[in-house]
Amino acid sequence: MKKLLIFITLFVIFILYSAIVYTSGTQGVAANEKATEGKLIFQKYNCTACHQLYGLGGYLGTDLTSLISQHGKGELYAKAILKTGTPRMPDFHLKDEEIDALIEFLKYVDTTTITYKNKI
Repeated sequence: MKKLLIFITLFVIFILYSAIVYTSGTQGVAANEKATEGKLIFQKYNCTACHQLYGLGGYLGTDLTSLISQHGKGELYAKAILKTGTPRMPDFHLKDEEIDALIEFLKYVDTTTITYKNKI
């Protein structure tokens, strides 16, 4: 009986936590119209087939979760890659507005991440 009570308690906590994370995690994108447009473009071109966000997605490309704040990368780096492609990433011939929207989406995603960096 005690194990069942513990299980039910943990299950209810998990459901509540999932609901809070899901709803609070999507509010920022909805508030930023450009980031919402970028999210739709990200989905349209199936970027998760190769790239990861929050550890979910493909392994061919880089993890884009904290790309904007990574040392040596950032907005200009992302724009250059999106405009020209690389040997592993095709050039999708995106319009400047689409690139700007994708960058806004990646900036939003970057603000929602927690990164742990080694201090040397």
